[in-house]
Amino acid sequence: LREGNECEYTVPVADVWPEVERAECLARGAALKWASGVFCRPENLERLSQYKKRESQRTASIHTRLKSMVQSYLEGVGWGLEQLREARAELKEVSHALKKSGLESNQNTEGVKSLERLREVSVNHRQLLAAVSNLPRLYSVRSMVLETERLVESRRLLEAHARLMDLEHWQDDILWQLHGAAGSSLSAEDQELVAKYFSGVGQLVDALGKELWAVVSSALALARQNPTPFVSAVRIVEREEALDRALLEERGGTRGNTRPLPPGRPRCWRACFFQVLEEAVSARFRSVSYLHTRGPGLAGHLSALQHGIMADLATVRHLLEHCVPPHYHLTGAYLRASHHCLHAHLAQVSSWDLESGEIFAVLNWVLHIYNSPDMMGHPELVAEMEKQELGPLISTEGLDQLQNKYVQSVRKSVSEWMHKALQVELQDWQRDQEPDTDHEGFYQTSLPTIITQMLEENARVALMIGESLRDQTIQMGLYEMENLLNRFREALVEFGKEHRRDPSNNKNKFYLHYLLASISNCIILKKSTESLQQQQSSRSAGQFSRTPPNPLAALDRAVRRACRLVMDKLLLDLQPFLPGLLTRPWLVQGDPTPKLCCVLERHLELYSRVRPPCRQRLQEEAQWLMVVEYVRALMQKRLVCRSAEERKQLAQQMIQDDQQFREILHCLEGEGSAPEVNPLALLPVLADFIRLKDPGMLTLEVSGLAAKYPDISEEHVSVLLDIRGDVSRDIRGAVLDLLEQSAPPLPAGYRPIFTDILVPPSTMAFCLPTAKCA
Repeated sequence: LREGNECEYTVPVADVWPEVERAECLARGAALKWASGVFCRPENLERLSQYKKRESQRTASIHTRLKSMVQSYLEGVGWGLEQLREARAELKEVSHALKKSGLESNQNTEGVKSLERLREVSVNHRQLLAAVSNLPRLYSVRSMVLETERLVESRRLLEAHARLMDLEHWQDDILWQLHGAAGSSLSAEDQELVAKYFSGVGQLVDALGKELWAVVSSALALARQNPTPFVSAVRIVEREEALDRALLEERGGTRGNTRPLPPGRPRCWRACFFQVLEEAVSARFRSVSYLHTRGPGLAGHLSALQHGIMADLATVRHLLEHCVPPHYHLTGAYLRASHHCLHAHLAQVSSWDLESGEIFAVLNWVLHIYNSPDMMGHPELVAEMEKQELGPLISTEGLDQLQNKYVQSVRKSVSEWMHKALQVELQDWQRDQEPDTDHEGFYQTSLPTIITQMLEENARVALMIGESLRDQTIQMGLYEMENLLNRFREALVEFGKEHRRDPSNNKNKFYLHYLLASISNCIILKKSTESLQQQQSSRSAGQFSRTPPNPLAALDRAVRRACRLVMDKLLLDLQPFLPGLLTRPWLVQGDPTPKLCCVLERHLELYSRVRPPCRQRLQEEAQWLMVVEYVRALMQKRLVCRSAEERKQLAQQMIQDDQQFREILHCLEGEGSAPEVNPLALLPVLADFIRLKDPGMLTLEVSGLAAKYPDISEEHVSVLLDIRGDVSRDIRGAVLDLLEQSAPPLPAGYRPIFTDILVPPSTMAFCLPTAKCA
């Protein structure tokens, strides 16, 4: 180890291979590190000889492998040097050969120049030879052109086409001969000369094509008379198509073939055939008269289109289909052309400013007639239609626009008719006769019949197109119904104001009758509205962005207003007799009550002309009004009892009035629609309160009265105590205190009576400052 350390420091600093020096230092350092770790223990020193032997063997093995590797590298380098020497020798030989070839090429340049003249003579000779060989053809070109023209004019198309093919073949041969087999380009002058000489050929092609397309255009007419020209045209088209295909394969698809295509090739006459067929179909559409297309004539125009298309399709399937090759699929081509023409024509028609009837005709034709078995849904056409995948006649967006236009047009018409119907209704209100009655004896006018029939008819017609249009039409009708009812309610308000301004006017003689007829009309309209709403499909609820119409709410508002006007009319008729109620003359004679009963009975008889359930509602309202006005008259304190006898007489008279009212209003009990709280039951209770002999029992009586009628106030009770005329101040205070302490809340569904009755202010000149008053 000591020797190793000494060697580490004796390594020369300057060396040719610094990497070797660094590797050797690293190896020595690693060896020292390993040795210091192994021989740090005394017991390992005994195995030193073993370690030394093993490391010597490993070092010898590494030296052997290094020598072998270096030897193989040296052999490869020697072989590479040998290859480089051989390559250099070959390059010298090639360079010498190239120099020799260059010298020989320079020597032959002069000889090539002497052959240019010979080349020119050869080209001229070939051109002269071509001219001489084609002279017979060139002389006959003019005559063949004239003869072919005569054949075309006489529609001998097959013969004309054969002559035309010969002329084109001559022209092609001449151009190729002038072009030269060696591939030299043809001068512009030569091309212009040949084109000018064969100019008649191009004109013949145009003339023949014109005759062909004329025959194809009139194929439907020729098929019924003489299909021979059409068959000839198809054969010529197929010849041209085969010739185009052969020329393209021969000259356009073969590499190295420099022969150009003849002028005007490829002609693609088969594509032109179908294009002319489509134009012929379009012309057939244009042949249908447009003079009466607008207005009512649109349906006839569409019907004429239907019959024309089906007749043409029958001709194509049964006659023309046998005149063409199977791969033409002529029926499918005609279907496709007809469909495209119809699509364009209907798009034009849809852009017009159409009325609802015209839009209905278009929608019905597109959605139902076109795909029906009478037209494109014919069993013999269904398979062909599926192959073509033509799509709809009108796009979904176009159909939506048409349906929206239809709904708007119908809405305009419906709005106008509703306005006219309302004007007629307002004029009927001024008639000097009762309203008409139906078979059940109920009042009615023409308004609900007109509105109901109009809306139902529009919904029925729209359903012929589809449920979606039916739903839109019903929705529109409900909007217009709501607007009409709002205007109807305003008209009722004006009708009531006019009557109040001059109740005695003869024009208002049947004011009440027409109010009742209006209520019956609203009931009929409600049934019609519910029927229309039931017809709507459930999926249409979320289709409309606007707030849904609510005609039933408008109907309810109109009915409420009409009922209020009827009650105002009843109160107006009762008003002359109400001041005589609960007065001393009434107490003695009972005079106003029979007159009130007569007025009430006359009104109730008229209420029977109103359809249920409003008839019961009016009867109930009349009952409430009568009781409220009776109690209001009592609260006026027109009669204050002076003795027990007067209190008894007052109570008896109130009981008699109650009996008379009950006899008139017995119909409510018979119909089973009496209210939960019968207002007539209040009169006997008040009579018992006034008739009570012992004032000390008034506290208990008031407690029961407040329990039955929780809306009674202290003012009402105070007036009742004043009417008795025998209540002391102490009892009055106790009764009012009890009422104030035990004021119960109004139960659910309870209809107040006393709330509508105001107590007149006290007529006392002054008030003592008592504690309660304070």
